[in-house]
Amino acid sequence: MSDPALTEAAIEGSAPPRLRDALRASLRGDRYDYTTGPVGRAVLLLAVPMVLEMAMESVFAVCDIFFVGRLGASAVATVGLTESLLSIVYTLAMGVAIAATAIVARRIGERDEIGAGKAAGQSLLIGLAVAIVLGVIGVTFAPRLLAMMGAGGDILAVGSTYSRIMIGGSAVIIFLFLINAIFRGAGDPAIAMRVLWLANGINILLGPCLIFGLGPFPKMGVTGAATATTIGRGIGALFALSRLVLGKGRIQAHLRDLTPDRELLARLLRLAASGTGQIIIGTASWIALVRITSLFGSDALAGYTIGIRILLFALLPSFGMSNAAATMVGQALGAGDPERAKQAAWTAGKYNLVALGAVAVIFVVFAHPLAWLFSNDPVVIGHAASCLRIVALGFPLYAFGMVFTQAFNGAGDTTTPTWLNFIVFWLWEIPLAWLLATVFHLGPEGVFVSIAVAFSTLAIASGVLFQRGKWATRRV
Repeated sequence: MSDPALTEAAIEGSAPPRLRDALRASLRGDRYDYTTGPVGRAVLLLAVPMVLEMAMESVFAVCDIFFVGRLGASAVATVGLTESLLSIVYTLAMGVAIAATAIVARRIGERDEIGAGKAAGQSLLIGLAVAIVLGVIGVTFAPRLLAMMGAGGDILAVGSTYSRIMIGGSAVIIFLFLINAIFRGAGDPAIAMRVLWLANGINILLGPCLIFGLGPFPKMGVTGAATATTIGRGIGALFALSRLVLGKGRIQAHLRDLTPDRELLARLLRLAASGTGQIIIGTASWIALVRITSLFGSDALAGYTIGIRILLFALLPSFGMSNAAATMVGQALGAGDPERAKQAAWTAGKYNLVALGAVAVIFVVFAHPLAWLFSNDPVVIGHAASCLRIVALGFPLYAFGMVFTQAFNGAGDTTTPTWLNFIVFWLWEIPLAWLLATVFHLGPEGVFVSIAVAFSTLAIASGVLFQRGKWATRRV
């Protein structure tokens, strides 16, 4: 688990005084009015803990598979298949989180703390309803769902309980996403960051103990991984909920805020539905690209898989910068200052450009060594390295595309990025990938080129639409 003291010590020795003070303030969670003052400082104060939060989220994605990999192929397959099923949970959680961030940020910008608390309470009601439905489905049908995904008898024997715990415990995932989104919208990203530190620390420490039976702990195998992850996330969610109920940040939810408000629930559900659709469209497009890549054999598919895993892992911290833009835009609009909202998005985009530009250079220069970490097959390494190099060329523009997408969401305009995702990824990227790969005989490299082109297209299109400013008239 990350240590704030160590983080601040690193900052102390490496940053200029003004920047150092801002970074330390952001890690401490100092209160700050994000609707006034220098925009660059405000974006930085929000972004640093959000980037660290997303870095912690990426650890969850690799921690289980790191330990479970010692248990054999069936255990690894169980984690992989269950994660595929959990993508539905993540998508629904992120959809509700988008809605909560937009409305909470707007109310905070309006100085309506009571309204922000009510929006938080109504979001929790939606999260609870979704969690109950998914939990019942997970506990009841987990083995059948695994079988539908192609799990054989060996996987079902090892992994049925793992899947029951992970899917049946969907509530901890949903509330972790949702409450952290509420804090981000309120301008309390340091709380969300600490929640992920806590949840990850417990998972990392408890995971090997329950998987391998270290010390007094029982040896549970792959089931131990599910137990540790669910306990870690559960404690993190309870800690976050306690901060929200006790009002330890800029927002507080009271018992009265859980009384259903039909109008507010309808508004949240409308935003959540559009946000969920936006994520589904983007996620499903990757499946289509996998299908095209599979035409060129298992080596190409393995290279694609390794390359995309590395790329998505590298992109996670940039979502932190994008989330900062969403909060800034929502709060600025609430304060009646659309020009500040626009300036905040462009500033966050420039910061993200620096970060992703540096990552792109690393991928271009060190593509082969990075791919070698995941495979010793020279053909697979070649495809993975090509994926990293080619897709990374789209990173500089995509830095702005990521920020603008979240800026629209923060403004409560979830419709625009939904349509952009559909047009760019389904009507442009996928047909282009097929044409380049098969008609123009570029093979897997044609798929990689289409991804870079789509990233760049999304950035340009979203930038043009963002400049038009219609998002600033959205009422949430």
